[in-house]
Amino acid sequence: MKLPLRAKPAADTAASPIAPPPRRRRRKEWMNRPERSTTTAIKFIVWVALRLGRRAARLLLYPICLYFVLFSRKPRRASALFLSKALGRAPGFGDLFRHYHVFAACLLDRVFFLNDQSDDFDIRVHGEDIVIDLMERGEGCLLLGAHMGSFEAIRMLGHRQRDLRVSLVMYEENARKINSVLNAINPLLSMEVIGLGRPDSMLRVRERLDQGHFVGMLADRTLDGEEEVRLPFLGQPAGFALGPFQLAAMLKRPVVLMVGLYQGGRCYDVHFERIADFSDVPVQERPGLVRWAAGRFADRLEHYAQSSPYNWFNFYDFWK
Repeated sequence: MKLPLRAKPAADTAASPIAPPPRRRRRKEWMNRPERSTTTAIKFIVWVALRLGRRAARLLLYPICLYFVLFSRKPRRASALFLSKALGRAPGFGDLFRHYHVFAACLLDRVFFLNDQSDDFDIRVHGEDIVIDLMERGEGCLLLGAHMGSFEAIRMLGHRQRDLRVSLVMYEENARKINSVLNAINPLLSMEVIGLGRPDSMLRVRERLDQGHFVGMLADRTLDGEEEVRLPFLGQPAGFALGPFQLAAMLKRPVVLMVGLYQGGRCYDVHFERIADFSDVPVQERPGLVRWAAGRFADRLEHYAQSSPYNWFNFYDFWK
């Protein structure tokens, strides 16, 4: 059975809100932002979480978040900009602190998800039938997420769907950092990360898809020189990458959106949504479907950004 969402080839692209990217771009702001946390610091947090437990580790989040709200000027300004658009009002100090705290809480919980300690969490899955259908087809899919909530919450689903296999794709520098952290949590996890930019990267992605894997990547940021489109997002155009959808078209795979939204305490809501299916799309229709799929991704991301605004973890000017 094919996924039902299909776009008709765009015949009226001139009237579309999608605008072509400029030929020359400034370096992306999120790439210019230095990382405040080092691998050593992350490993220390992992140690505290696994040795002292979640309750004790969460107590550390309050002074940490207060420090960053007070002294991280540019991220705080970006948080205020985003929250003003998502909430429809000027955010107060409590909103900014909550934004930072949700981010920190999700980072902490990732330690437990990655260490297969998810039994104590209350995780509600919406759209699980989509996952089951794709697993039964055995074709694999591209699972697109964003810097929103916890992408690692999908590991909990692996306890209920034992045949579910997920591989993560990210750029090489990030892959090295993530593998270092994963080794600190659970050495068995490091081989699940595929670094882009290597000669064999696409071959490994295709191989995993052929094996029925869900190949996950975060699709809400773009790199210098990467083809993008400007799409409406919370009332203002923002750049979205076409690469993930072009990859799905080239490999003839379905695309599914996944977000794991933190709801406080030990509660998460995990949502799966069909975006598009490139399994049987004629070559001449692919560009239209690629752009339509990017637009649908941006539209659904906007929906979740408004419904769960404190789960948005792009602490830079997303529209710049």
